[in-house]
Amino acid sequence: MNTTLDPLSASLLYNEEDGNKTFSNLFEQPDWQVALWAIAYTLIVIVSVVGNVTVIWIILAHKRMRTVTNFFIVNLAFSDASMATFNTVFNFVYALHNDWYFGLGYCKFQNFFPITAMFSSIYSMAAIAVDRYMAIIHPLKPRLSSTTTKVLIGLIWAVAFALAFPQCYYASTKFFFPRTVCMVEWPGDYGGKHQLSLVGRRLWGSEIPGEASDHYQNHIQAKRKVVKMMIVVVMTFAICWLPYHIYFILGSFNKDIYKQHYIQQVYLTIFWLAMSSTMYNPIIYCCLNQRFRSGFRKAFQCCPFVKISEEDNMELQHMITLHMRRSFRTETASVVVRNHASDPEDTTSTLIKA
Repeated sequence: MNTTLDPLSASLLYNEEDGNKTFSNLFEQPDWQVALWAIAYTLIVIVSVVGNVTVIWIILAHKRMRTVTNFFIVNLAFSDASMATFNTVFNFVYALHNDWYFGLGYCKFQNFFPITAMFSSIYSMAAIAVDRYMAIIHPLKPRLSSTTTKVLIGLIWAVAFALAFPQCYYASTKFFFPRTVCMVEWPGDYGGKHQLSLVGRRLWGSEIPGEASDHYQNHIQAKRKVVKMMIVVVMTFAICWLPYHIYFILGSFNKDIYKQHYIQQVYLTIFWLAMSSTMYNPIIYCCLNQRFRSGFRKAFQCCPFVKISEEDNMELQHMITLHMRRSFRTETASVVVRNHASDPEDTTSTLIKA
């Protein structure tokens, strides 16, 4: 049986001198250092929970914001808030003292639900990418309905639960005097470039003839903003989690790195960076999207330095419908460009009739 211990399992040094057995912790930190780390990790939890809950409220409380993309963003926000709530603090305490205080039940839970939330985050970003692809490459095809979107979100969570369950099933606590560790004991001895270019050409190089072109280009600009926003979200996620995975990859080849005196500070740093990925998305939405920015102003209008304008209310409440007609030289046609309530900001419906 191959036993997977926590990354700081080497933190206890066993000495035997003159027949006396003593145990010492190589990675004990002074109180001021623990306090600084506690502040840093608390910041993640506060910003992540407040920010992501606000994002969920902005979307669900305003009909104009209930689009296909935004429903997946709700799922992403819920996953991030769950990760920050159930994973950050407990693993921080565990990493500080390398002693599991929370029992077998929570050992299994923290090896299950936070990992489920991570899978859900990844699949939500993938679903948003597919939705953007369909909106840009096939704008005339029917979009996902609200019911279908909710079914897909349920499927995302079902797959995430299934993938995380083995981690929960094999999680256990072991007592190694004078501490307890939470670990996973695995059985046995093992523990689209072309399409991207197509999206880019269609999104940044498309035009249509006639009077509808200017209005259509406005919608293209809106689509570009959404795509840029999601590119930033995905890149931020990748940057935050890359050092964390590199750390464990290196450790799998050379376990001696876990015995270095500096390794606890390295681990706390890269774990902070990984967990901080849960708090950046609301900031990105606020900076890159006018409607989310208006929603945040509305959510925090009680604060003395936040002022909400009539323009902010209009951004969140009002729908715009514009009909334009054009007679082409080769044949008579009608071009109808609508800003749909089902996807008001980033979806253009173009209908051509002979």
